[in-house]
Amino acid sequence: MAAVSPPFRTVSNTENILQQISVNGIMAVGMTLVIITAGIDLSVGSVLALSAVVATSFAHPGAHRLMVPVFMGVLVGLACGTVNGILIAKKRLAPFIVTLGMMTAARGLALVYNSGRPVINLSDSYNEIGGGGIGNIPFSALIFLGVILLGIFILHYTRFGRYVYAVGGNELAAKVSGVNTDRILIGVYAFTGALAGVAGIVLSSRVMSGSPATGAGYELDAIAAVVIGGTSLSGGIGSMAGTIVGVLIIGVMNNGLDLLDVSSYWQQIVKGVIIVLAVLLDKKSEN
Repeated sequence: MAAVSPPFRTVSNTENILQQISVNGIMAVGMTLVIITAGIDLSVGSVLALSAVVATSFAHPGAHRLMVPVFMGVLVGLACGTVNGILIAKKRLAPFIVTLGMMTAARGLALVYNSGRPVINLSDSYNEIGGGGIGNIPFSALIFLGVILLGIFILHYTRFGRYVYAVGGNELAAKVSGVNTDRILIGVYAFTGALAGVAGIVLSSRVMSGSPATGAGYELDAIAAVVIGGTSLSGGIGSMAGTIVGVLIIGVMNNGLDLLDVSSYWQQIVKGVIIVLAVLLDKKSEN
């Protein structure tokens, strides 16, 4: 891309890429844990929209301190993720079905919350979250970096992270070994929901509005980044480093194809082919 498109090499485009990948990257960190447990979360895009609408409704100028909308956005995401986790862990329902239901319900709640209208007229301090930065480094990229470091610490340096791998590798064996698998699954989905809430805050502050229609299809980009990064859909295998690579591949690919004026229709085809190839490589490595 640097060779065929000179604008790709500019500082402003690098800043643009960092802003573009931050939302998907934040969600992908949580999705990594979910897929390592051999689960899936189709609801993160809708949870992002619901969190964005709720957070921005508390972010009008002079209404509340900045921490209030941030807290409310994360709380909504955490609540949705916890519901997913409880239904999956306690009721033994398939993650695909549970999160598909939450995807529909959260999107409906986002539409009901403000009668289908976007929330506008946000405070400058709130808009600064996604639109501001330190020098050429956007705040959204710094938030993404913080989430990555948190994900690396949880997954690779804590007992909870080891148990996540154990549950994904063999849930029955983990349970027999004394691991509270229900608590691990609930924690993983709650964490993923909370990060979807963070992503909703970042995105809504960047576009300066909270729209119930935002985030459509974002769950697919998050899943794609995780799978391209080498996390196995069969569970038990994956890393945050791989997810970071996957997020960068998706982000740079989208940015580069835009700079080359490639049709959005063809971009979807390219992305789909890359996802399938990644899964084929995953299956080949398992064999």
